[in-house]
Amino acid sequence: MNKTVTLWRTVFVNIKIKLHTNYFMATVIIMPKQGQSVESCIVSEFKKKKGDKVSKGDILFAYETDKASFEEESPVDGTVLDVFFGDGDEIPVLQNVMVIGQEGESTAEFNPNGGGGDVRVSEPEPVQPVKEEIAEVKIEDVKSTPQMQASGEKSVGISPRARALADKEAVSLSDVRGTGPKGRIIERDVKAVAESRPKMTPLAKEIAKETGSVPQAGTGLAGKVTGADVISKNPVYSGDFEMKPLTNMRKLIAKAMHASLQNSAQLTHHLSADARRILELRKKVKAAMDKGTGANITLNDMVCFAVIKALKKFPQVNAQLLGDSMKLFNKVHLALAVDTDRGLMVPVVKNADDLSIQGLSNQFKEIANACKKGSIDPDLLAADAASFTVSNLGNYGVEIFTPVINLPQVAILGVNTIVPRPKDLGDGVYGFVPHIGLSLTYDHRALDGGEATRFVKQVAIEIENLDFDI
Repeated sequence: MNKTVTLWRTVFVNIKIKLHTNYFMATVIIMPKQGQSVESCIVSEFKKKKGDKVSKGDILFAYETDKASFEEESPVDGTVLDVFFGDGDEIPVLQNVMVIGQEGESTAEFNPNGGGGDVRVSEPEPVQPVKEEIAEVKIEDVKSTPQMQASGEKSVGISPRARALADKEAVSLSDVRGTGPKGRIIERDVKAVAESRPKMTPLAKEIAKETGSVPQAGTGLAGKVTGADVISKNPVYSGDFEMKPLTNMRKLIAKAMHASLQNSAQLTHHLSADARRILELRKKVKAAMDKGTGANITLNDMVCFAVIKALKKFPQVNAQLLGDSMKLFNKVHLALAVDTDRGLMVPVVKNADDLSIQGLSNQFKEIANACKKGSIDPDLLAADAASFTVSNLGNYGVEIFTPVINLPQVAILGVNTIVPRPKDLGDGVYGFVPHIGLSLTYDHRALDGGEATRFVKQVAIEIENLDFDI
């Protein structure tokens, strides 16, 4: 009986040690969730690679949300056992990104492969048995490969599987270094070259098979190489341009803008408002500031204050379109487009209708500075966090433009520069009066042209009759 108990104790201890080694010592690093609205992040750069030694606090990788950037630190000391993605990959939040532990520990159970998405697995492809590589390729077989003949490649040893993959992925064998027996090119060698290039459209691959060349960057969505990119890669024009890949921020903005135009019926109405009143108020603000009193209320603050007043009178514009339903807001959550070095950001001021014009101005300055520093809360950048957006290009001298809606919002107001326009001053007298341009883009699925026009006209009325204490 004692021997039996002792035996089971030994088995239990061994199992416990194995579980501890394989599951409890390895630390899985996941993609953090930055804000409730963030569903995925893009890795801008992995600072640590597979096999690197790391200490607690070391930066493992840098990543970006829609508009903000972050760095992930190592929570433990150890060795990077595996990295499941590469630079530039878009990774869902809470997804396993890498594993840190002691050399020799298993990482297979943490691999997210199969969970969807374009996952790069860092496990090397097993070397094919030598007997698969014994049959040398005949010279005639090599000559029969169109892409090899087109690029003037030398006849080299290559496995049938590698040659088939090279033809499928339009990989030039002159770019492949063989790691098989006697320098033979095998499947994993071709796969490594294919994965190191930008992704290609099917048409681009077919054209590349004929031309034998692939651009280093593409102009398609998410940087994909298109057929036009391959055709334009001509040595005659090689010095006339420079190919520059899109930044991760630009890719995200492009994706959002494309989705907005593809998934809504957008139409823009243009109207102008007499700007004499707000210009007069601006002069009074400057005079008060010169005396050391009052706040710096800008023309943009005044326009936004007028927009809030108009939205309270037109609640159907202060809304979001969600499928077959309209979400009408009781409060005004106003977003303002902010130009930064990293790209356009659109943070929101919650409950903007509760603020005085001084409070609204202070909030705008605060979120604009946070955007420029990269410290803005990601939740304030989500399009569904706002009920309406204002984009002001007046400072750039833009006289008219068509802003793009931040879906699921139903409208966005573009504010233009102030220009003199002729106006009837009464008794048959005409004169040039400063007018500020207003461009309202609305989703025609949610709003009719009449109510959209009445709303932007109300904005003009509020601007022309604005009043506040200075």
